[in-house]
Amino acid sequence: MAATKTIGVLALQGDFREHVASLKAVGAATALVRRPADLDAVDALVLPGGESTTMWKLATTAELFAPVRKRIADGMPAFGTCAGMIMLADRITDAAAGQETFGGLPITVRRNAFGRQTESFEEPIAFDGIGELAGVFIRAPWVEELDEGVEVLARVTSGPAIGRIVAVRQGNLLATSFHPELTADHRVHEYFVAMVNDRDAA
Repeated sequence: MAATKTIGVLALQGDFREHVASLKAVGAATALVRRPADLDAVDALVLPGGESTTMWKLATTAELFAPVRKRIADGMPAFGTCAGMIMLADRITDAAAGQETFGGLPITVRRNAFGRQTESFEEPIAFDGIGELAGVFIRAPWVEELDEGVEVLARVTSGPAIGRIVAVRQGNLLATSFHPELTADHRVHEYFVAMVNDRDAA
């Protein structure tokens, strides 16, 4: 019988507590990741929403930036929401000066693409493999370009941003512009946990 896998949540900044609650709601074992030793003890990692430049700087200060980047490059499953999507992207439009990401997803994201915090909104999203769910967008990025092999899982379906890509997956990496952790619907987290388990079963 396979050992229970532990899904870490990067807990330097942002809404990591909400991700832990969603993962626990679908039966996952979780751990907070604040130091390199914490990262060594997990099988997958969630990168929460928050502020991508702050996350980058705090990860560097905590000596986590290079280890997280290496684990992702080595195939560790990861799921990023909002700022977490930016941290998984290989390329950023409107990046802060010198801003770096963990990378791994060959996509270009635009920071704050949907506008400022006061322009936050909620809209139904049709997510491939899940169905309709509530998309909560808070100063969110969108995907402007993606390389071959990146699967589009959801787009905006109405309004001025219609057609914009807001959820993608490539292999072990999943990213959404919106915040499923801020709703009572835990199906996206369930999807990620299944990704982790399917990888182990392969």
